[in-house]
Amino acid sequence: MTQLLTGKVVLVTGASRGIGRGIAVLFARHGANVAFTYLSSVEKGLELENELKAFGVNAKGYRSDAADFKAADELVTAVVADFGTIDILINNAGITRDTLLMRMSEQQWDEVINANLKSVFNLTKAVQRPMLKQRSGSIINMSSVVGVKGNAGQANYAASKAGIIGFSKSVALELGSRNIRCNVIAPGFIETEMTGALDQKVVEQWREGIPLKRGGSPEDVANACLFLASDLSGYITGQVLNVCGGMLT
Repeated sequence: MTQLLTGKVVLVTGASRGIGRGIAVLFARHGANVAFTYLSSVEKGLELENELKAFGVNAKGYRSDAADFKAADELVTAVVADFGTIDILINNAGITRDTLLMRMSEQQWDEVINANLKSVFNLTKAVQRPMLKQRSGSIINMSSVVGVKGNAGQANYAASKAGIIGFSKSVALELGSRNIRCNVIAPGFIETEMTGALDQKVVEQWREGIPLKRGGSPEDVANACLFLASDLSGYITGQVLNVCGGMLT
């Protein structure tokens, strides 16, 4: 297999499970040195670190809250000290607090905006320094099809994910002249531990509504990330790639 990221350093937030974990594993398989964050899953973080090192790359997990501005800045400083630089940033950390607007509390709004949107600002701002210094970089921000089309019961989540799109396009315009690219991935219905808890009938209905007749896997999203992180997408910036099985068609 041709390795597309040999020697590159990637920082992935929220990587202890689901999509983030899938990205970290695929990138290690392609020769990248992987720094990743987790918040509560300490054991899963250690497990992942060992799994990634088995690919013969450098890997390290950091317990860090991406929604905390100071912590994000300190994280980037630590990663640069440990790995030398950061070539690729994947802002993947996120949460949901789903409920109808009439029932949504201010806290449920603030928690989602901070975890999903402010975290992207925090880390992108911090990672600018090493990327500007080396005049290269690829920033990939995880949005959602919900950020493109909205969803009842997810006003907070949809707003945070739509905000990521506007933010990323602006960053692409600001940093393009320095050879730093910024793109967005908008996953559709991806089957992870989080969706495993849902009613199977509901899951079947969702699958039926998707042109490809299946939910996506973390690997489907990771493959799109691999493309946007590698030199294969060297002339692509400011774009939103919907990884949704045709759901948004």
